[in-house]
Formats: sequence, C-alpha cells, structure tokens
Amino acid sequence: MVEKWPEGPVADPEAARERYTSDMRASRKALRELIRADLPAAHFGLGIVVIATVLVSLDAGPAAGALVAGVFGLLFLGALAVMLLRGIRGLEAGRRAYLFTFGWANWV
Repeated sequence: MVEKWPEGPVADPEAARERYTSDMRASRKALRELIRADLPAAHFGLGIVVIATVLVSLDAGPAAGALVAGVFGLLFLGALAVMLLRGIRGLEAGRRAYLFTFGWANWV
C-alpha cells in the first residue's frame, strides 16, 4: 500500500513522524504554561475561600460556612489521595494537591 503524504510521493515518513512529535511536544508545552498554577496564586485562592467561608457563615449561618470549607477540604484530600496513588510522596504530594485545590485563583 502506498501512503499519501502532503509532501508528495518522495516524502520521508520518519521525518514526518519526527516533525509531528516535535509539534505535539511544543503544543503541550504551551498548554502546560497556560494552565500552570503557582504558590502565590494558590495562597490567594485559599484567602478567597476563607473570606467566602466567613461571609457565607455570617449571612446563611455557620452550617453553610462549614459546608463551603468542607467542600474545599474534601477536594484537597481527594487531590492528595490521587497524588499518593500516583506515587508522589511527602511534601511534594501536599504541594501539588494544594496547587490543584486553590491554584484556580490564577485566573481571578
């Protein structure tokens, strides 16, 4: 079977695969940079959650405030469990779970 390549019939399939791999690597790197969260943003996210918890507690009652804090606590524990299951241990697992839970403040 003759494969049709955009470069024509004399195209080198290995070069095309290498170009594809290189392009995919560059695309994934750009996406990782776009969605990257850092610790100052995560600290800001934690601050937002604390303020939201206090405001909800004052407005709707302590049970509603505890619910807000509990949801984020469960999200953190779930992310930490995933990190531990992936084999990431110690402070690095906690840091990654913290970034996952509160790093969204990067886009606020």
